Amino acid sequence: MKRIDSREVYSNNWMTVREDRIRRTDGSNGIYGVVDKSDYALVIPLSGNEVQLVEQFRYPLGIRRWEFPQGTAPERAELPPRELAARELREETGLSAGSLVEIGLLDVAPGLSSQRGRVFLATELTEGEPEREPEEQDMRTAWFTRDRVEQMIAEGEITDAQSVAAYALLLLWERRPAH
Repeated sequence: MKRIDSREVYSNNWMTVREDRIRRTDGSNGIYGVVDKSDYALVIPLSGNEVQLVEQFRYPLGIRRWEFPQGTAPERAELPPRELAARELREETGLSAGSLVEIGLLDVAPGLSSQRGRVFLATELTEGEPEREPEEQDMRTAWFTRDRVEQMIAEGEITDAQSVAAYALLLLWERRPAH
């Protein structure tokens, strides 16, 4: 597939929506709608056998959801992934990590969006005060045992695709012979 041209349809501080005219491999023309968002960091705060999750209201769904701390830099800024991960962890939970290790890469919705996410494991944690953005003021945090997290995933209590995939990356990372 080859892009012929592109036009911006919508833009705000968090994303841009564009429509690309494309030429398919068979020579036919078409259009493709793309949501461009800055890459994000997702952090798994792990202490012993517990992980910390955040719960917040997800406006598009109209419900509150538990998930791992995650986000992008303000106003579509690009930050180095590790710096972004440390920022999101501190901002949403107040935690600081003595060790922050990248364990995987996630593509949010590759048929729709250019956004990619880096998953980090945070350990050697120190408590502090969250530094939440205005949209995150109703956010709660709590520690959960890993058995409870797995139960919440199985029962549909945790449905955030990035959090579920990140937990799977954690399980695979822990199986590696040396990390």
